[in-house]
Amino acid sequence: MEVWISMVKDVGFPAVVTFFLLHRIEGKIDELIQSVQLIPHHQETIRSEEPIKREA
Repeated sequence: MEVWISMVKDVGFPAVVTFFLLHRIEGKIDELIQSVQLIPHHQETIRSEEPIKREA
């Protein structure tokens, strides 16, 4: 707790809040990046599994 108080004194409250929020959502951002990178692979899988539709 003393570390947070000293950080507030040194860099200011808004900077500490920003750092805390960025640190907290870092894992979620990493998961989002991985999901976006997997989209092309999932699209290829879906296309290969779709039956060929022929119009009469």
